[in-house]
Amino acid sequence: MVIAIAQLMVVLDASIVNIALPDAQKALDISYADRQWVVTAYTLAFGGLLLLGGRIADYAGRKRVFIIGLLGFAGASALGGFAPTQGWLFAARALQGAFGALLAPAALSLISVTFVDSKERAKAFGVYGALSGAGAAIGLIMGGLLTQYASWRWCLFVNVPMALIAVGLAIPNVRESRILGKTRYDIPGALLSTLGFVSLVYGITEAATAGSGWGSTSTITFLVAGVVLLGAFLVVETRIDHPLLPLSVILDRVRGGSFLAQLLLGAGLFGMFLFMTFYFQLVHGYSPIKTGLCFLPFSVGVAVSATVASQMLPRVGPRPLGTLGLLMACSGLIYLSFITATSSYVTSVLPALLLMSLGLGLTFVTISSTALFNVPFHESGIASAVLNTTQQIGGSLGTAIFNTLAISATAAFALANPWHGPALPPGASPPDALTHGFSVAFRWGAGSMFIAAVIFVIMVNVDRHHLGQHDDVGEPDAIIEATRLMGESGS
Repeated sequence: MVIAIAQLMVVLDASIVNIALPDAQKALDISYADRQWVVTAYTLAFGGLLLLGGRIADYAGRKRVFIIGLLGFAGASALGGFAPTQGWLFAARALQGAFGALLAPAALSLISVTFVDSKERAKAFGVYGALSGAGAAIGLIMGGLLTQYASWRWCLFVNVPMALIAVGLAIPNVRESRILGKTRYDIPGALLSTLGFVSLVYGITEAATAGSGWGSTSTITFLVAGVVLLGAFLVVETRIDHPLLPLSVILDRVRGGSFLAQLLLGAGLFGMFLFMTFYFQLVHGYSPIKTGLCFLPFSVGVAVSATVASQMLPRVGPRPLGTLGLLMACSGLIYLSFITATSSYVTSVLPALLLMSLGLGLTFVTISSTALFNVPFHESGIASAVLNTTQQIGGSLGTAIFNTLAISATAAFALANPWHGPALPPGASPPDALTHGFSVAFRWGAGSMFIAAVIFVIMVNVDRHHLGQHDDVGEPDAIIEATRLMGESGS
């Protein structure tokens, strides 16, 4: 029950904030270039610190870290709800991500150590996985209700009572557990990797701000600094005794291909949710509740497809299944790129969402298995965390890049096609120009999915027989991992 509440809170946060974002942008006067920081501040902190968070939970005590994560997440959510400025909100979202990086691995570890009986553990993981999938759908509805009838701020405040209830239940009911022995935390690795990705995202965002561009000094400086910091991170990881990321985990051909595919998948997927939320609310004028309902078929499609994929994987093998899923997602984004400001949801949006969701259900289950292919037992937890990290980092970079491209395309279209419709609010872009910018972003997202498919078919050279012999995860765990990834993607 305790872990279920915590997992539901983490998953709800992603989808709730997506629905609330247009209202938050208006209330805090967030620019189009900076709006993506509401998403990327969280995902960068969460993804960048996730590996360190798992290590801290193992050695400092899983119950202790779990409670600290809950209280910190609640405090950061309250700070975000009270945010008077955009900078305050961005900082609160980053703080949420940092405490989420403590909370998520501690919660998952507690299931393993609390439920020692295999049948009870399977039931617990089943509840965990079900909440990961269902929580995203619940968040879409709850986000719409809170934003429309209360305020976008309550989409953050709602985490506070949930976290406090979980803490109250955890103190008497969860037993402490930890790995004995001394360990060294790779603080330099965590800082270098997180700062490197933040610098890259900031440089990409600078390219979309007025008076800057891809060739501006500030843009180039931050991009170069990001590359240097990430290069230093790789050097550090090869020279310390307890690296945050053992390079052997990612240098295997099959696992490396899976992580790259997941990175590119996250890039295309996170941006889609951001732009479709603005398309529904700014172009079509949908209410937050109606926007949430528009995304529900996607959640249902992933859940159905993941169930089918779990049955097909042992028979078909990962390469054809994963490649097909990525190509379906690519096709869905291409279909979506043809939307106009007057497009119908039923004919122009719904088919694309269903095609994407059915493809991604196949892909999530497949990648969840191949990312842990032939991994040593003592590194299976790290490999699983890397899979989640790559999705979060890919989503951060993709959202920043595609948001910059969308803004540039919107500005160019508005300049070439003057608006002759009703007067617009100050700083607002015409609906047709906004839609054109979203369409350009969807095409780039489709390209990201296509490259992921090419990488998967070339690098993940393992058939169903090898997967069955060496996979340490297995079908049930793959489904759990898939539903968790789907929930945390913000769907």
